[in-house]
Amino acid sequence: MQTNLRGRDFISDLDFSKEEVETILDVAWDLKRKRALGVPHPYLRDKTLAMLFFFSSTRTRASFEAGMAQLGGHAAFIESKTTQISHGDTEKEIGEILGRYYDGIAIRHCDWGVGNRYLNLVAEASRAPVLNMQCDVYHPHQCLADLMTIMEKKGRDLRRKKIVVSWAYAASYLKPISVPQSLILQMPRFGMDVTLAYPPEFPLMPEIVEQAQQLARENKTSFEIISDPDGMAAAMDDADVIYAKSWGPLLTTTDPEEGKRLQDKYKHWIMDQEKLSRAKDDAIYMHPLPADRDIEVTSEVLDGPHSVVFDEAENRLHVQKAVMALTMR
Repeated sequence: MQTNLRGRDFISDLDFSKEEVETILDVAWDLKRKRALGVPHPYLRDKTLAMLFFFSSTRTRASFEAGMAQLGGHAAFIESKTTQISHGDTEKEIGEILGRYYDGIAIRHCDWGVGNRYLNLVAEASRAPVLNMQCDVYHPHQCLADLMTIMEKKGRDLRRKKIVVSWAYAASYLKPISVPQSLILQMPRFGMDVTLAYPPEFPLMPEIVEQAQQLARENKTSFEIISDPDGMAAAMDDADVIYAKSWGPLLTTTDPEEGKRLQDKYKHWIMDQEKLSRAKDDAIYMHPLPADRDIEVTSEVLDGPHSVVFDEAENRLHVQKAVMALTMR
């Protein structure tokens, strides 16, 4: 067990080693057990967390806020547009000042080419740890909740388990690429074989894919990419875990309308029962939510016996409490 996490930032999935992630999961299971039994656990009594949002949120805000309260502390919601951040406060000022007011700073900033840089600049100036609530590159707390959920359903030993990370069509908006990128980085470290599937216009960042491939080599797991207009169904064969969700093409950073046009070419990339039937009989379906119901994934799958999306959402609370307890004490 590696416990030297106090004061550490958590911005990238790889900021914590595999052993440190295992420590977080151990603490998360203990906190989940305590909450189920009604055992108080005020490990962050009188501690405060700034929650700075540049991007809308439901689960992330609710779980961080509830988690801080359950740990005995307080979380302050700060919306960028209603503060002086929109009138000139720089990353240095935010890091210096909020780092003096609060014991931790959690930030959600998904603007392409801006978000991750913003978090790192705040972290450079802050004396308090900075936690990534999602940026344009990574969604590390979501990925920890995903890993916790997979282990609960499939056991702690995930070697030779196949996870399919697949693009799916969504009509609502062009979603960030941070969830699939975090998944392909974290899962090889725990022995999972990764299949990444997407239409040709929807690749992930090349440097992230290279890192994931290197991690797969180091951990002696497989990493397969299926980039094909009709490759979604084939990717599902013999899958243990299916994580099918939408993300936008990289070019949407400069041309959102073109991105929507490209996305609309692939409305047949919907996660449905026919595709699920190609996976193993005990396969689980995952999605970070919100999902475009009956567009991105059918209600039959989302509400069906293979879906673990609500367990996955609950586990956001427990892993985030573990990270906060370990970094902010």
